Amino acid sequence: MSKTLESAASLPVTSPPDVAPSKKKQPYPFWLGGVAATIAASITHPLDLTKVRMQATGDKGMIQSIKKTVRTAGVRGLFDGITGTWLRQMSYSLCRFWAYDESKKIVGAGRDAPAWKLALAGSMAGGIAGLVGNPGELIMVRLQSDFAKPPEKRLNYKNSIDGLTRMVKEEGWPSLGRGVGPNVFRAILMNASQLASYDFCKAELLKTGYFEDNINVHVSASFIAGTVATTVCSPADVIKSRIMSASGKEGNSTFQMIKTSFRNEGPMFMFKGWLPAWSRLQPTTILIFVTLEQLKNLVDYTREWRGLQ
Repeated sequence: MSKTLESAASLPVTSPPDVAPSKKKQPYPFWLGGVAATIAASITHPLDLTKVRMQATGDKGMIQSIKKTVRTAGVRGLFDGITGTWLRQMSYSLCRFWAYDESKKIVGAGRDAPAWKLALAGSMAGGIAGLVGNPGELIMVRLQSDFAKPPEKRLNYKNSIDGLTRMVKEEGWPSLGRGVGPNVFRAILMNASQLASYDFCKAELLKTGYFEDNINVHVSASFIAGTVATTVCSPADVIKSRIMSASGKEGNSTFQMIKTSFRNEGPMFMFKGWLPAWSRLQPTTILIFVTLEQLKNLVDYTREWRGLQ
């Protein structure tokens, strides 16, 4: 017995094998949201163009407005102002998705965060993005609404860069901040409703057990988010479009614009263009989030292939 104990004591003591610590998941590139939004907005641009023209010029009916555009400028006219859309998405949307992710860290909004924390993070992101993206928003609206005006009132910008250059030259640097109040307010509403609604609905749908984290839940959550965002943002969107579409010489203050619109059209003017806005925002919201999720999957696949995860 003693020999057995001695032989056992003489055996080398081995420590348990080292367990390699799991690598922390790397953050996704900050520009993914901007790319996803640019792709989506390019596809739905004709609907966005129609919405802006109805809000800014008083066209009645979505179909009538589309027919008017095709009649006066051809099918190609449905893509008037596309460079403004690109500029806007790669400034405003790029900033809002980046700021939303950073804001969620600040407020502690994790995977199963309550709706109010997500809305707070979305509001913070919207305020930042609305300010940064105002020049792009302004040029996009002017490019889209220009051909709906009488020839003598058109600005005739060649593209978004030409528009920015001419605005600064003809109206001064302060013109780039035109309509920034309604734009920031709308951006806060949009991100608090769209981004927060998507994250919240996605989490709740996954909890039901009927969904997996795939395209089905992405489409369902984004459909709800698109409807919520359209309704919440409609009043600010109408006011923003009317202020931004006017040149400096025609300009009125936000209060004067609201007062005049109430007097001439009644309170329902705030929901004018809701149908084309929903028709545009709904597929755009679905396309943005589905594209973004696929881009994230592509990044994950690339990282795995390179052995980074």
